[in-house]
Amino acid sequence: MSDDQRTLTREVEVTLIPQGTPMSLPAGEQVTITHRLGGNFTVMTHNGMFRIKGIDADCLGEEVTQATKDVAAESHDGPPETEAQWEALKSVFDPEIPVNIVDLGLVYALETNERAEGGYKIDMQMTLTAPGCGMGPAIAEDAKMRLESVAGVAEAEVDIVWDPPWNQDMITEEGKMVLGLI
Repeated sequence: MSDDQRTLTREVEVTLIPQGTPMSLPAGEQVTITHRLGGNFTVMTHNGMFRIKGIDADCLGEEVTQATKDVAAESHDGPPETEAQWEALKSVFDPEIPVNIVDLGLVYALETNERAEGGYKIDMQMTLTAPGCGMGPAIAEDAKMRLESVAGVAEAEVDIVWDPPWNQDMITEEGKMVLGLI
C-alpha cells in the first residue's frame, strides 16, 4: 500500500466532490489521498471523490487539525488585524484546486463591524470559479470557521456573490505559478 492509500479506521462524514452532497464512508473503505489542503483531505475511492475535514483526519491515520480560537483572542483588545484575516483565508481551498481562495481571487470583500454585544463581526463576500460548484457551501463554511479563529473575531458571515463574475485574470501571480499558467 503506498503512502497515500489508506483504509478508513472508522466511519466518517464526507462531502461528495463536486456536488457538495454530505455522505458517509464506512470503516474499512480503501481511499487514496489526492490533496492535503488547508488541513482537509481530498480522497478518491472506487465511488468518486470526497472531502474529509481535518477534524476527522484520525480516520486516515493522520494528525487531527482544526482551526482553533487563538489563545490571545480572549484578551484581544480592539478590532481583529486585517492581515490575520487574510492569512486565515489563505488556508481555505477548493478541494479540486491546489490554490487557496485568496490567491484564486475568490475573496471580494472583508468588512469588520463592531458588535453591540462586544467583539467584532467579519462580513465577507466571495465568489466561486463556477456558478454550479456544489462545494460552495463547504468552502464558505471553511472560510467562516477560519475567520472566527482570528483574535478579536466574535463571528463571521460569508456570502457567495456572482458580481463581478470570476475569471482567471483574478488569480494572483503566485496562484498562476502554482497552476502552471505562467
